[in-house]
Amino acid sequence: MRTRLALAAALLAVLAPAASAGDAVLTCGRLFDSRSGALLGPHTVVVRAGRIAEVVPGRGAAAGDARAIDLSDRTCLPGFTDLHVHMGSQSSPQSYSEGFRLDPVDYAYRSVGYAEKTLAAGFTSVRDLGGEVALHLRDAINQGLVRGPRIFAAGKSIATTGGHADPTNGWNDALSHLVGPPGPTDGVVNSVDDARQAVRQRYKDGSDVIKITATGGVLSYAASGDAPQFTVDEVKAIVDTAKDYGYRVAAHAHGKEGMTRAILGGVTSIEHGTYMDEEVMRLMKARGTWYVPTIYAGRFVAEKAKIDGYFPDVVRPKAARIGALIQDTAGKAYRNGVKIAFGTDMGVGPHGDNAREFLYMVEAGIPAAQALQAATIRAAEVLGVDDQGVLAPGKRADIVALPGDPLADIGNVLKVDFVMKDGVVHREPAR
Repeated sequence: MRTRLALAAALLAVLAPAASAGDAVLTCGRLFDSRSGALLGPHTVVVRAGRIAEVVPGRGAAAGDARAIDLSDRTCLPGFTDLHVHMGSQSSPQSYSEGFRLDPVDYAYRSVGYAEKTLAAGFTSVRDLGGEVALHLRDAINQGLVRGPRIFAAGKSIATTGGHADPTNGWNDALSHLVGPPGPTDGVVNSVDDARQAVRQRYKDGSDVIKITATGGVLSYAASGDAPQFTVDEVKAIVDTAKDYGYRVAAHAHGKEGMTRAILGGVTSIEHGTYMDEEVMRLMKARGTWYVPTIYAGRFVAEKAKIDGYFPDVVRPKAARIGALIQDTAGKAYRNGVKIAFGTDMGVGPHGDNAREFLYMVEAGIPAAQALQAATIRAAEVLGVDDQGVLAPGKRADIVALPGDPLADIGNVLKVDFVMKDGVVHREPAR
């Protein structure tokens, strides 16, 4: 399968060759300082060789061969990061049957369009938390073959038998007997030794991060959406082995017990966190665990659960029940001082609509400035990188711009019309 995916990535070279980076001088009418969360006045940002060379107050002029980019009527911000996406898929009523009909190459071709939409929306980085396609899409983007965000890819999520990321859930007996039970190579574990092997397989596959499904899930073909699905020892084995390879671990989790085990096991972040209570929040604060709410996905599945036939019968009640709760949980987590970073679970909803999560965060009671920080400097902290998320000298030249003041009206994030990634302009306002 990996050979076919690699072939697909190579074939995509003809679709969207990337431009090369050049020196540029950006004149920004306003600048969002992600370190302080403040919106500053006019600034000039000088870009050289894909990095930010200078950020100075006032309006400067381009020198030499540097391109002058006039954003004096716009707000400049660091490029956004979405910490929870699935670039190889997108929800539809056909999603479950397509898994039996489509080849990996089909998903690879689809992912190219999803990547372009994500980048155009202002998301210069994403963390893909599950899907083999993302590893190859990441490489194609890095090689300049296609346009898209910088991808930190988990590859296959790690689950337990029957868990949220068991790829054989819903298969009939004949097919299950033909293929046989999945094991650590397929990301399915049932012991501490299995857990270690699964992480090592992700290293062999070329993953950048590890994702586990610590509880049941909403969209998996299984009855429970919140039951715990790992022991603490299994989680700890995954986290400890991940550290050997410099990996951080993200844990999909809806139920309290599964979250508690994941936090005690040492994961970096809890994703979704639907039934998080104050006891879990205290534990997260004590352990320094991040929370990535994915409010968008919750609202999306709750709405689609109202439509007959959109989800299988075993999924529909979970989508209606769990999806509607996440926004409220996010608000409570913020008020209790839990560290929050930005993620959407996009691929559940349509790629390119990622910025709507900002609006839902603000609706939940999170200030606009902190919502923007969650997708910039805080997201970089979750990833463990120090070269993005801030408009400052030495950082990657990942810059987006939009009309209006996003602190006064967070809805302005839906109007991004300038996108630069690593010094390459991928979108700019029509003049």
